[in-house]
Amino acid sequence: MSAIDHDLAALADIGRLTEWLDIHVPQLGSGPLRTALIHGGTSNVVLTLDRGEDMMVLRRPPAVPPPGAERGVMREARVLTALNGTNVPHPVCHGICEDASVIGMPFYVMEKVDGWAGQLRDETIHNAPPFDRMPYEYGLAYAIVGGLIRLANVDYKAVGLETFGKPDDFLERQVDRWASQLASYPERYPGYEKRHLEGYDEVEAWLRTNGLKTDRVGIIHGDVATTNMMFHHGPPPRLAAMIDWELSTIGDPMLDMGWLCGGLRDERFPDMDRANNLIDVNNAPTKQALAQYYCAGTGRDIADFDYFCVLAGFKIGCVIEYKVAQAAAGILPRETGEFFRKSIDSGFRRNAEFVRRIS
Repeated sequence: MSAIDHDLAALADIGRLTEWLDIHVPQLGSGPLRTALIHGGTSNVVLTLDRGEDMMVLRRPPAVPPPGAERGVMREARVLTALNGTNVPHPVCHGICEDASVIGMPFYVMEKVDGWAGQLRDETIHNAPPFDRMPYEYGLAYAIVGGLIRLANVDYKAVGLETFGKPDDFLERQVDRWASQLASYPERYPGYEKRHLEGYDEVEAWLRTNGLKTDRVGIIHGDVATTNMMFHHGPPPRLAAMIDWELSTIGDPMLDMGWLCGGLRDERFPDMDRANNLIDVNNAPTKQALAQYYCAGTGRDIADFDYFCVLAGFKIGCVIEYKVAQAAAGILPRETGEFFRKSIDSGFRRNAEFVRRIS
């Protein structure tokens, strides 16, 4: 058995998985099951499933899962199933398995979407040609926002997600929620010590001083980037599916826009440092242009958009610090931890500068 075959066997017992698929996903076919690794990931694992009919995809947590990964996979499957029948671009979920004894982790099986997604290589997100250059790259963000508009306009109760999250006081709880997660890493990951994050205290204080009341509630994707979007092949930019829903919840969906736009150019501050960005922000619209498009499609008020950008940046930094912690604990390579350390540090410094300018 080759090293690749051994790794696949560790991720999915073919015999047990075949038996489960026979019962729960018969539309995959009845031939011998062939699998291949699409993405090993530090968050979730993605495998192709082929039995001679239409190919599908299996998604499961990695062998060493990050905090909440198993729960996240099941939540992901639930929201994808709920979105069936809506106009939100997403992969159809064909089956869910909560029984970890089948392949060692909970998993679900979904449609294999025909398209491409951005790839993170050499500390930069690379898009498929011709979307790696102007004018085509510029339209990708608008395609994503079009999907977010559709998502924000879904009645989450009508699609069965009334108990999917805790929408009451959603915005009021966010700072405590993510600050608490950040504080938990030294105990979760022996070998990791709490770091001084330049700008963190200033950003946290600004968010607490300028907090908003929750008055709009909907489905949040939770991790909006070209790496988590599938686009149709060939121009113009068209969104085929939003993927990677493990951070999805119910709350104020404008937080997704803050996540997408926080690192983009601000028309008021063209001199602000954009070093260490994963993309060339000069090949993307400004955050104001995208916010206006989103607000026109959802009926939202753009007045509080700055708050969502800062809150999203705060959440991103607190969440992905776990990768720095895992690297310190020896779970991830040191270079992975260093990459995320630089990204987190620059993000908090940039947001601190931003709140100083808008205060």
